[in-house]
Amino acid sequence: MPTPPLRAAIYARYSTDMQSHASIEDQLRICHGLISDRGWITVQNYSDAAISGTSLQRPGYQSLIEDAQNGHFDVVVAEGLDRISRDQEHTSGFYKKCSILAFAL
Repeated sequence: MPTPPLRAAIYARYSTDMQSHASIEDQLRICHGLISDRGWITVQNYSDAAISGTSLQRPGYQSLIEDAQNGHFDVVVAEGLDRISRDQEHTSGFYKKCSILAFAL
């Protein structure tokens, strides 16, 4: 019996008003490509625009954490770990809170 594909969530972020709003769309496009290549399915996109990765008080990030803890997906995909957080301690806390597989390009 084949195993079902992993359910993937995508997190995208840029940090300042000086950056392009297209940055999030570019990150989503890249992540969707990776998910498709692996045969996974995208169940949710999360994003935060013009909010620093050093802050945990990001609405998209908070929703991502809550949905991960509620088992809404199996894996988180981001363009890079710095999209999740700019602080290694926060990134470590993310893994601990989610208890899921996280994949960064």
